[in-house]
Amino acid sequence: MNSQSKIQNPKSKIIRLFCLLVPLVLGPGSLALGASSARSQHTEVELVSELSAIAPGQPFTVALRMKMDPHWHTYWKNPGDSGLATTLAWTLPRDFTAGPIQWPAPQRIDAGGLVSYAYEGEAWLLVEITPPRTLRPGTRVPIKARADWLECEEICIPGGADLELTLPVASAPRPDKTREADFTLARASLPQPAFSPFRLEDRGSEWALVMEQASARLVPGAFFFAAQEQVVEYGAPQKLSAGNSSPTLLIPKSANAAKPAFVSGVLRIEGPAGVQYFEIPPLVPVPGEAEASAAIPSQNFATILLFGLLGGLILNLMPCVFPVLGLKIMGLVHQAGESRARVIRHGLAYTAGVLGSFWLLAGVLLLLRSGGAQLGWGFQLQEPGFVYALASLMLLFGLNMSGVFEIGTSLVGTGSGASTSGLGGSFLSGVLATVVATPCAAPFLAPALGAALALPPLPSLTLFTAIAFGLASPFLLLCAFPALVRHLPRPGAWMETLKQGLAFLLYAAAAYLLWVLAGQADEARLLAALFSLVLLASAAWIYGRTASPALPAHTRRWGLAAALLLTFASLAYGWPRQASPQDIAWEPWSAERVETALAGGRPVYVDFTARWCATCQVNKRVVFGSSEVLKTFRERKVAALKADWTNQDPAITAELARFGRSAVPFNLVYLPGEAAPRVLPEVLTPGIVLDALDGKK
Repeated sequence: MNSQSKIQNPKSKIIRLFCLLVPLVLGPGSLALGASSARSQHTEVELVSELSAIAPGQPFTVALRMKMDPHWHTYWKNPGDSGLATTLAWTLPRDFTAGPIQWPAPQRIDAGGLVSYAYEGEAWLLVEITPPRTLRPGTRVPIKARADWLECEEICIPGGADLELTLPVASAPRPDKTREADFTLARASLPQPAFSPFRLEDRGSEWALVMEQASARLVPGAFFFAAQEQVVEYGAPQKLSAGNSSPTLLIPKSANAAKPAFVSGVLRIEGPAGVQYFEIPPLVPVPGEAEASAAIPSQNFATILLFGLLGGLILNLMPCVFPVLGLKIMGLVHQAGESRARVIRHGLAYTAGVLGSFWLLAGVLLLLRSGGAQLGWGFQLQEPGFVYALASLMLLFGLNMSGVFEIGTSLVGTGSGASTSGLGGSFLSGVLATVVATPCAAPFLAPALGAALALPPLPSLTLFTAIAFGLASPFLLLCAFPALVRHLPRPGAWMETLKQGLAFLLYAAAAYLLWVLAGQADEARLLAALFSLVLLASAAWIYGRTASPALPAHTRRWGLAAALLLTFASLAYGWPRQASPQDIAWEPWSAERVETALAGGRPVYVDFTARWCATCQVNKRVVFGSSEVLKTFRERKVAALKADWTNQDPAITAELARFGRSAVPFNLVYLPGEAAPRVLPEVLTPGIVLDALDGKK
């Protein structure tokens, strides 16, 4: 294979250079200009729309139809040993966007020892285009594209054309009945979603594409088209291995292959249902059976394990973990006189909580990555709901350590005695230590985590176990050797002072998590999360004030009920939700935008606001939390403009002064045909806004 590639590669490079130089030599004489269709020497091209009329804000599909003469071909996005991929450069009206090309499944074409991925006959390259919501029905818009391709048979000729469509704009999209069958066939030629979780193993000289949940009986033949160049040896045969395990396609690597960050492509399957093509999502290569042992010798793996152990150990000093460990150690100080066996049981329960949590997180992560998901350690922190829940937990434990309320020692101490609840509390403390450790990456931990995610499952879990033991080891050692506790100061007032001081580390961790949330949620949802934490703190304070055994039973019951009610209310109010497609799409205010919208016959709503204006925020939640208001804005195509005065803006200041105002909130409704806007009161309700849009006085 290697000797063959040394012969092929220079030829491939020469052909590619030729393909790049010919268009420069031929110049613009090979181009067609300004029509919806054109023809080069051997290829007919046409720009086709699926709709005969488009609608504001609603995506539509266009296609570059390419029909080649017999025996001629054009190329896929990865052309293979030689050739050039077809390209489209769009010239679109303002605020239009074009998506990537949706490539049909390619063919494998062998020409004189050079293998290309290409199309013969006819190919439809689909592209989704999204128009802005501000389009005016009754107008027409031009859709222009510059197409460049290379058409080859025994020789290669570059082709190019400037293509243009003009589409009318209507209030609702209108399909082009004459093209429905064509676009149905075009979509049928696209690769289907993957039928099985896949894993890509790096086995040194070849890739192993493992179909983890497929049956060997259903996959008698397969071929992989890599989307990235210089990843596979295009002309080398690919072998399907089944045996007693999952079907595995062995794909020889390119002789010039650098290690890619990921590999994706199209898998051709020849099975009982005929030939089918499946889209393979980006897969991060992991060391295979041979590669893993070669890439990580035993002494290197031992070094990585040591790094994992040290990283887990240092995690105990991180601001989010240290308070939990500190409370556990203070619990040991209190238990200095108890039996060693009882203390060791608490240490083992804590360690079990840490190990179980690490195994669960690592197992979920490895399972998702095997299915093609691009995830890393701390992946759960990419979910706004988890970040908000963790910030709430940090706040509650900080308040507990500050003495606002007490929840006993079962969750944060070692428990009293050897009761099940005490051991359960130690186990939960281990779980908590793992959960709060995920935002932190101690020194030595980053390389260990990187290796853990690249290793096969068993060595990976071994490395995660080393990290978990590092995290659990300080408390486990103190439990195993109680004599060490004697070196700590005797119980006294210092313990309460230390506990309250450690609370500020948890407040800092909560603040950091809110900063993370600020990058995941919009300002309205972030504000809701902040106020919900105030409600949560109020619930903790009420519980702390009414939970004392010295108070009457009915007082404790009412206090608990009020605390629970406030807790549920805070979570319901502050939990980050995904933005609804029905939410208002605000645009920045300008006088020109107001005039443009009115000229198009649209009502205009202008909100002069600022983040520091509390009334403004309340108005927005009250008015735009109403489904009736959202429906009216959507149906009447109201242009929603935001004049954000959070920072000084001379244009907004001048506009406020024009209406005799010098403060916010200030809201205006412009109606087409009316000379002056309607000025709304400072405090709004849905009814006030709807009446103004209806033209009521």
